[in-house]
Amino acid sequence: MQLYSRSAGSGTPVVLLHAFPFSSAMWLAQREGLASACKVITPDLRGFGGSRLGGDEPSVDAMADDVAALLDEEGIDRAVIGGQSMGGYVTMALCRRHPDRLLGVILADTKASADTEAAKANRERIAAAVLDAGTGILLEESLPMLVGKTTKQRRGMVLGRVRGLVQAAPPPAVAWAQRAMAARPDSFGTLRSLGVPALVVVGDEDELTPPSDAEAMAEAIPEAKLTVIEKAGHLSAIEQPEPFNRVVAEFVQSIRPPRA
Repeated sequence: MQLYSRSAGSGTPVVLLHAFPFSSAMWLAQREGLASACKVITPDLRGFGGSRLGGDEPSVDAMADDVAALLDEEGIDRAVIGGQSMGGYVTMALCRRHPDRLLGVILADTKASADTEAAKANRERIAAAVLDAGTGILLEESLPMLVGKTTKQRRGMVLGRVRGLVQAAPPPAVAWAQRAMAARPDSFGTLRSLGVPALVVVGDEDELTPPSDAEAMAEAIPEAKLTVIEKAGHLSAIEQPEPFNRVVAEFVQSIRPPRA
């Protein structure tokens, strides 16, 4: 599956994988803010933005393989791979399936545990509802949980942008991604065996994957740095782009180039 992607900057390649149910449009502030520090590559995961959905069974593994194929297309041997929320799940699948492609890992507002049976059932309920009646259910149920209380109270433009990104999500991709996330495995074993440095980022107001989830991931990874971003919810890269970009730039600059 060939992914559509947007890139900016030069230097160390950093691939950023978007949250659900967005596209690479969510990384606008990262493409602008990080271009002086690295080469930022932001693909649309399958079905979202400019990427086709295809006919594969729903799976985060399929999405991870898409990203590895994108690296091949770009002529990139190894890159820093990172993702927010769903993008974090895909990043962990890539760690499991393509560990030789990693220079470093960024896990933002995500978690390593698999879904409970109740969470899987809820994802299937939403997938069916979206296919039947469109993405209205996401605006009603998901949107309030995607941003923190500070954004809801003080950042009307940010909240409006997030709402627009949710509304733009294609229903078939939303349903496919929900089912892919429901089927994902526990990734703690993958994190324990990670052989590259990792940056774990979480908003202090994240209700979906709270700081306790971030702490558990950081504890599992042999070489991890944990950063909590203040006054940010589940979408820390959108809600607080400057501090997010700063910690990412510092992390990328700290990574030693691989030995030839």
